[in-house]
This record gives sequence, C-alpha cells and structure tokens, in this order.
Amino acid sequence: MPQLQVVGEGRTAPATLTSHRPRPRLLDAFCCQGGAAMGYHLAGFDVTGVDIAPQPRYPFTFVQADAMAFIREHGAEFDFIHASPPCQHDSDCQRLQGNAHPDLIGPTRAALESTGRPWAMENVRGALPKLRRPVMLCGPMFGVETYRHRYFEVGGLLHLPQLPHSAHTVPQAKMGRPVPPGHYGQFVGNFSGVALARKVMGVPWMNRDGIRECIPPAYTGWVAAQFLTLEGRNAA
Repeated sequence: MPQLQVVGEGRTAPATLTSHRPRPRLLDAFCCQGGAAMGYHLAGFDVTGVDIAPQPRYPFTFVQADAMAFIREHGAEFDFIHASPPCQHDSDCQRLQGNAHPDLIGPTRAALESTGRPWAMENVRGALPKLRRPVMLCGPMFGVETYRHRYFEVGGLLHLPQLPHSAHTVPQAKMGRPVPPGHYGQFVGNFSGVALARKVMGVPWMNRDGIRECIPPAYTGWVAAQFLTLEGRNAA
C-alpha cells in the first residue's frame, strides 16, 4: 500500500458516533481539495483521500495514486467509499469547447462493486443517462445558497431518498459576474468572488480551482447520515 501522508489538519467537530464505537473509515476517491471529505468528517468518519494529482490543500490523510486502482486494491479495507470521478467527459462546457476526456463512470462503478462495501458515486447532470437510479441534491435543500445540482448513485445496500426539490425562485448572477445582493452565485469556471464562494459553499480552505468542482460538504454530510442510519439498523 502506498505510504500515507497527512498533508493538512482536519477541522475538529463533534462526531455523530457514540464514544464506545470506532469511527468508520471513509475512502474519498478522486478527492481533489476535499469538499466531499469534509462532509463525511463532520459526520464522524476518519477520512483518507486518494487522487492521481497532488492535493496540498486536502485537509485529511492523502494518498497520491490512481483512484480506481486504489479502490480495487484497498477499497475493502474501508467501511464506506465515496467516488467523484472527473466530470469533464459529461460537462456541457467541455463539449462546447471540443475537448475530449475519458468516460470514467462505468469503470469506477465496476471498481466500487468489486469491493463489496457500501459506496456513493457522484457526478454532474450530463452523466445522468449513465447513472443508475440517481438522487439529485441541490444547495437550498441544505441551506446552501447556490444551485449546484449533483447526482448520487449508491450501492452496497445503501439507499438514498429523493429530497423535495423546491423551485429556483432566487435569481442567479450571470456566469463569471459578481453576485448582486439577493442573488445566488454560479461558482463555476473563472468565477469572481472566491471569498464569498468559500463562505457559501462551506469550504474556507479551498482556492478557485477547488471550489468550481467541489461538492458542498452539506451534501455528503447528509449521505453520511444515511449510511450511519443503515449501520445502526444492521447493528441492532
């Protein structure tokens, strides 16, 4: 197994687990700067991230390695696996620019299923035709003041209910423009207002590159709660 390297200090928060139970281990594959990871951490998980690129801003234990190979070799050592395969293949922006990227949804699913562990795989709207029974999450479902739709497919007996999705009544700032009062920002591409985006998304350690691709930690905190509920039922 590659040597684990701690590249950042995790932020302390009360765990949702009782003190006599060990903290579950979470593998965060394709981890980038750790938006997904923070949600699981705040829910009480010990988090290890893996990414093929260096991630000096990642706030937890980090392994630089090929994510799918790491899942296949070490995924069964973890209690739960989260995977966010790069979305460029299914990004409208990348298609408009004529850029070609590999399609990683199917290979990632196969790697996750090989572990026998519960898992969640997240991606963007363009990947919907390839995702199986996905659940869509949107910022206002969790009090996050931006419309960032992300789609979650799960496996290993885990089930996610679809939360009610309210109409988008708050206007959005135009892409790349400053966010006027009373508007939600679109924190994608070369957006302006990094400080505001950090506050809105709940990712104060990230730079622009991390923010424009990240999952708000509130999303994965909710996914984590569904897993912990499942674990509680199984332990009863």
